[in-house]
Amino acid sequence: MDLTLYAITDRSYIKNMDNAEAVELAIKGGATVIQLREKDISSREFYEIALKVKEVTKRNRIPIIINDRVDIALAVDADGVHVGQEDLPADIVRKIIGPHKIVGVSARTVEEALKAQRDGADYLGVGAVFKTPTKPEAEAIGIEGLKKIKESVNIPVVAIGGITKDNVYEVMLKSGVDGIASVSAVFYGDIESNTRKLLEVITKAINDRRNLK
Repeated sequence: MDLTLYAITDRSYIKNMDNAEAVELAIKGGATVIQLREKDISSREFYEIALKVKEVTKRNRIPIIINDRVDIALAVDADGVHVGQEDLPADIVRKIIGPHKIVGVSARTVEEALKAQRDGADYLGVGAVFKTPTKPEAEAIGIEGLKKIKESVNIPVVAIGGITKDNVYEVMLKSGVDGIASVSAVFYGDIESNTRKLLEVITKAINDRRNLK
């Protein structure tokens, strides 16, 4: 799985289109993974949205990860599921969805990251790196906190939280993470253009990081 640009949906940012149309634009711009994140809707509605979005991701050969809901991931045969610290533990999620699906786990400390790795997580979503309106209660760990977690584990790490086209270069260059996860930087405004610009900066940072070694 290519974690370079991990786009997380949020319908509050999407105007005059549904999730499937927004995801199509993000993929055109270069998103490498799609996470379908839905809060405060019924299971039936989540399921129906997930089916439509999966049609888009499957056609474009991009993985679809379901946020939190293992049952929805199973129901639509998604590529994987992402869980937070308040959700089911990664080892239980792995038992439910089997060995061939992707399991991602949110972490903001080295201890949480190491436990997720032991429990069978395939990758970590680490943050919030900076303060973010998407999760205003989340305390920022900064680039140094992100780097510390990245260096403590052997599985891929995706940075999340308050990352924009203006700070993404520094995050990628200094932390050594495998990719960037974003909600508003992708889905607020011109989705395809946002994604393309983000990917350009991320790619430059990755190349510059390699040249520094």
